[in-house]
Amino acid sequence: METERLFLRRFTEDDEDARDEIVNETLPAFLSYYDRFEGFGFWAVIEKRSGRFLGWFHFRPGEGAGPMEPELGYRLHRLAWNQGYATEVSRALIDKGFSEFGVERVYAETMVVHAGSRRVMEKAGMRLKRTFHASWPVRIPGDELGDVEYEITREQWESDRLQAEAAR
Repeated sequence: METERLFLRRFTEDDEDARDEIVNETLPAFLSYYDRFEGFGFWAVIEKRSGRFLGWFHFRPGEGAGPMEPELGYRLHRLAWNQGYATEVSRALIDKGFSEFGVERVYAETMVVHAGSRRVMEKAGMRLKRTFHASWPVRIPGDELGDVEYEITREQWESDRLQAEAAR
């Protein structure tokens, strides 16, 4: 898959680095999604212009939700922040989910204090669904304020597309 400025590709065993955590835990978990859910999983993000690895996105069935309600998530290197990459890929994955996979709802979660991630979700067409307090094994600054879940439903996505076409 690709967007205007980025390539998204599946991870492979060649993506491992010297850290045991990547080789033994992270990479096998990423790779297992490709076998279980066609079209879903984790995607390496590569900048077209430079060929540089910028981070990863996931578009995968949420825990207990199944493939009709995938979770959208990402981790980008700091050098890729504030470039519009997260919004660009989020929109592309949401569009692909509704148009090609027939999903009914896409959701994403972040901490309340992660204003940048919340802006990305909103720019991608997602709406605030709820605020909640997740149980994290390790406390980090800001988690006391809770977490938020954003979503976009098929109906909202279709309505947004019609409005965008009418505005052109």
